[in-house]
Amino acid sequence: MPEGDTVWLTAQRLDAALAGRPLVRAELRVPQLATVELGGRQVLEVTPRGKHLLTRLEGGLTLHSHLRMDGAWHLYAPGERWRGGAEHQVRAVLGNEARTAVGYRLPVLELLPTAEESQVVGHLGPDLLGPGWDAAAALTRLAEQPERPLGEALLDQRNLAGIGNVYVAELCFLRGVTPWTPFGEVAAPVKLVALAKRLLEANKARPGHVTTGDTRRGRTHWVYGREHQPCLRCGTPVRGGEHGPAAQRRVAYWCPRCQRGPTPGQ
Repeated sequence: MPEGDTVWLTAQRLDAALAGRPLVRAELRVPQLATVELGGRQVLEVTPRGKHLLTRLEGGLTLHSHLRMDGAWHLYAPGERWRGGAEHQVRAVLGNEARTAVGYRLPVLELLPTAEESQVVGHLGPDLLGPGWDAAAALTRLAEQPERPLGEALLDQRNLAGIGNVYVAELCFLRGVTPWTPFGEVAAPVKLVALAKRLLEANKARPGHVTTGDTRRGRTHWVYGREHQPCLRCGTPVRGGEHGPAAQRRVAYWCPRCQRGPTPGQ
């Protein structure tokens, strides 16, 4: 699933291409919206909220989309061949005279009154990349369940919005604890939340998630995706497993030397 910084960058690119111009092409290729006519409406803005995208249109409408695991928005110039996937995977087409945005494999696509956006994003915690970021509020939400495993708590968008599994693995490494460590046992949680903010800010304007400061291939992450490879800090082979509740299992990576705390089987 894309991290919050990826969604932020997607929103910036869509906003630059679409905002302030009327739609000359608007197709929503999902059954519940197939007959909706949006042509001629001006796009007011495209803004992110955590991992959600909100495309606001004149007339008080918002097109809400979420990428989840496989969704993506691609931009094309007039006459350019679309390359984001097969034609049957296209869920939305929004175009003006200069650019066309094509949404592929969007698992969530719905149209609602702009005044009712809270129905789809009101449950989210403070947005790490949002203008109203509130670190204290995020910490309060996290601390409400001190027994909850850290990885699971960080992925819960109701606590703070924008962290995905890549950042869970890397944040746990950088703070020296495993993803299964209860939140209440994490030292200096204020530093943990501040670090999450810094990482997303550092990566929001570029593709990928560099957490090591090294952009070379194979060296961008400390532990994520590096199972059986040597830890970039100590050389110990990185381990892999799963974390999270049974219905939402996610892959986990950790260094058994650099990180302390519970691990699977303990």
